[in-house]
Amino acid sequence: MQIPEATARRIRLIVLDVDGVMTDGGLYIGATPDGVAIELKRFDVQDGLGVRMLRNAGLDVVIVSGRVSEATKLRAAELGVREVFQDAGARKLPILNRLLAEKQMEWTEVALMGDDLADLSPLRKVGLAATVANCVPEVCRVAAWRSSRRGGRGAVREFAEALLRARGEWTGLVDDYCRERGG
Repeated sequence: MQIPEATARRIRLIVLDVDGVMTDGGLYIGATPDGVAIELKRFDVQDGLGVRMLRNAGLDVVIVSGRVSEATKLRAAELGVREVFQDAGARKLPILNRLLAEKQMEWTEVALMGDDLADLSPLRKVGLAATVANCVPEVCRVAAWRSSRRGGRGAVREFAEALLRARGEWTGLVDDYCRERGG
């Protein structure tokens, strides 16, 4: 699925959901011997490089999750994503309204990748609504772009590449990436 060049060039902000998009949606919940709760999530390495490529292209990447998790904060820090919003009530639209006002951006300048009902309201407003292969039917219907990969299995990387190809930036970013690593 291709993203129109005009749409891709308008995008300045990438908003990513976590559970079901950056992860496969599974949660590993347990406790240490002294009773401290632990939550683990599986993140895809290729998705992480996709996020880095978006940032290398000068795009602003933020995470907005409907679940509060230390694992999400750790992954965001590892990827250099400084803005992470976690709301246990999954109230994403008010978060994004405030964020866009602060950044002085319009909804048309935003791409959002979501997968479930908590993402539906903001997906209806953004300039580029993206989703994963295994999205819920309501999200599938509003998405302008859908990955061939499932959430947590390279879908974010696929989206990053599609967006950056549509902008004409992918090849140059790959060349820069290789050059920085001695190749």
